[in-house]
Amino acid sequence: MAGVLRWTGREAELLRIAMRSKQRDFADQVGVNPRQIPRWKSRGETIELELDNQAALDTLLAQAPPDVQQRFAELMTERAAVEHDQRAEELLRRDPTTRRHPVDGKVMALVEEGIYLSGPGNRSVWLEPFLMDVYPTTNEDYAKFVLATGHRPPQHWPDGRCPVTRATHPVVWVTWHDATAYARWAGKSLPSAQQWEKAARGPRGRIFPWGNEPTAAKANTAESGIDATTPVSRYQSGASPFGVFDLCGNVWEWCSTAEEPGNGRYHLKGSAFTSSIARAAPSLLNTAAESMKDNDTGFRCVENHQ
Repeated sequence: MAGVLRWTGREAELLRIAMRSKQRDFADQVGVNPRQIPRWKSRGETIELELDNQAALDTLLAQAPPDVQQRFAELMTERAAVEHDQRAEELLRRDPTTRRHPVDGKVMALVEEGIYLSGPGNRSVWLEPFLMDVYPTTNEDYAKFVLATGHRPPQHWPDGRCPVTRATHPVVWVTWHDATAYARWAGKSLPSAQQWEKAARGPRGRIFPWGNEPTAAKANTAESGIDATTPVSRYQSGASPFGVFDLCGNVWEWCSTAEEPGNGRYHLKGSAFTSSIARAAPSLLNTAAESMKDNDTGFRCVENHQ
C-alpha cells in the first residue's frame, strides 16, 4: 500500500489500532518510551513525530501483514470519507427529490430535465428527467433478486449466499446480462452513458461529482490503499449535485449504451478501487464485453420520471 506522507499522533494511533496492539507493545515495536504513545494519541494531528520515529513507523507499516495494512487504510480514509461539507449536508436533507422504489426498495434521486455538459469536449446535451438509484446495487439488493427469480448468484458468494460482511458493499462479478436481468426484474433499466454522466457531473459540467479537484479522500480508488470494495454509503462527501453517491470509485458500473450497435460491448462508468482517481472522471470512455465479469464491476439502475 501507499506510505504515509506525514506521521502525526493520529496516524500512529490508527496504526496501533489496526495492529490490535497494546500501547506498551506498540512502543516496543516503534522503539520509543511507552509514555510517548498516550502522548501521541492525546495530541493527535497537532504533533508531528520526529524523523526517526517516522522512519520506524514507515518500516512497521511496510512489514505489516496485508490484513493490518487494509485495516489501517480503511481507518485512514474513514473520517475524510464521511466529512460533510455544507453542500453534502444539504443534499442529504433533500427528501422531496427522492423516492423509494416499490420493487427492490432502493432510494432513487431525481435528475432534473435540461442541458448538461457531456464528454471530454463538454458538448451541450438535453436529457429528459429520470430517477437514479442513490447507491449502487448491493449484495443485499441482489440477493432479493436471486431469491425471487432463481438467477445464479455471483461467484464470490459462499455457498451461493449473500455474505453478511459484504451486504452493503456493491455486488460484483456480474456481467452486463446479469445487470440487465436485475433491472428488468425491478421494472427499471440500466442508465445510458449520458444519463450516468449527467447524474455524476450535474448540469454545469463538473469534472468530478464533488467539484473539479481529483480529491482521493472522496472516493474509493487505488490511492486509498484499501484494495477492496467499501460500503456504498461511506463516501458521503463525494456525492454528486443530485445527491447520488459512489459515482466515482468502488466499482465500475455497467451502462445500457453499446460501444457500437451489435458488437457486444457496453460502456462502463466511474472507475473502481482498482484504478487511479484520474480514471474516475465521469466524462471518460471505457467499454467491456457484455460477458465480462470481475471483482471491481457492478451497476445501478434508473427509471423514467413521469
